[in-house]
Amino acid sequence: MSRIAQTMAHLRQQRRLGLIAYLTVGYPDVAATLRLVPALAAGGADMVELGVPFSDPLADGATIQRASHHALQQGVTPAVCLDVVQQLRTGGLAIPLLLMGYYNSILAYGIEDFARDAAAAGADGFITVDLPPEEAAGVQTACAGRGLDLIYLLAPTSSDERIALVAAQASGFIYCVSLTGVTGARGQLPPGLAKFLARVRRHTPLPLAVGFGISRPQQVETLARLGAQAAVIGSAIIDLIDRTPAEEREERVREYVEVVTGRRGATV
Repeated sequence: MSRIAQTMAHLRQQRRLGLIAYLTVGYPDVAATLRLVPALAAGGADMVELGVPFSDPLADGATIQRASHHALQQGVTPAVCLDVVQQLRTGGLAIPLLLMGYYNSILAYGIEDFARDAAAAGADGFITVDLPPEEAAGVQTACAGRGLDLIYLLAPTSSDERIALVAAQASGFIYCVSLTGVTGARGQLPPGLAKFLARVRRHTPLPLAVGFGISRPQQVETLARLGAQAAVIGSAIIDLIDRTPAEEREERVREYVEVVTGRRGATV
């Protein structure tokens, strides 16, 4: 059983909604990433997505686009991202780490090489935003042979046929995009989310994680009632980093995670 599957099973036993936190590797810089990821874990994050910077992040809104551009300007490459994973593991981080990015980065590195090096570094899987299931055989095989989960995305516009195809290939969990749009913190969950999750659930017993637009404790509580197994928060964390003095970032990020997971009673 993969580390992701173990974490999801543990959450199920606890009857608790998990939190998957996102950071762009190299934002504000690599050293900050190495400090912020453990702060997220200390606050209660169950998994962390490490964003691999890419020049054309088509699924991301302005916040993550800006973070990705900044990281690229600092020379952050897929190889740097793998080194960050290895350093985090060497430092004792135990929670699942997923590399989230775009297919061109994997293709340019080499599919087999990237899967091999990611597994050796201590990564647990990939979220490849623009890789459709019909074209994922190469990455799927490379991941399966090394114990890596390949996480697929589904959107409210996904047909039942597409949902069934993803359900047949997925492992770890399925990432359900809450809305038809790009990433970015929003004030409310979309009204059709419950029906969307129910439609996906009819095709798979795998855990469902919901992302895009999640930022508030109330939204996380609602996702638990709707039958999701995890919430994904990214842009809100990047926004928090942006507005926080450098010397306070780790503490504030940890406190934010404590709030959205219900460990701390303050408001965000």
